[in-house]
Amino acid sequence: MIVAGWLVITGVLITALWKTFEKAGEPGWASIVPIYNTLTLLRIVDKPWWWVFLLIIPFVNIVVLIWVLNLLGKRFGKSEAFTIGLLFLPFIFYPKLAWGDATFRRIS
Repeated sequence: MIVAGWLVITGVLITALWKTFEKAGEPGWASIVPIYNTLTLLRIVDKPWWWVFLLIIPFVNIVVLIWVLNLLGKRFGKSEAFTIGLLFLPFIFYPKLAWGDATFRRIS
């Protein structure tokens, strides 16, 4: 039963991230390719590719992840409270980005 629940949550997250990438103008398949999905996410939030290295440094990665999630939420017109949701309840908030009424906008 636990495995089935985990598979359902994983399936929801994969499809939500796929749709979120498509909303941002990126290919959906990029969401399922390890490392490339992180590079694509960094491109969506307009951060340099080398930030991927910051995500492997202990403690620094936590700050960078929160920052990236906040920028992702802002690109879709969401608040900092939504960032907290993306961080702690991704299986609820990523689908809200993917299938909700949020639209992607570049911030220049």
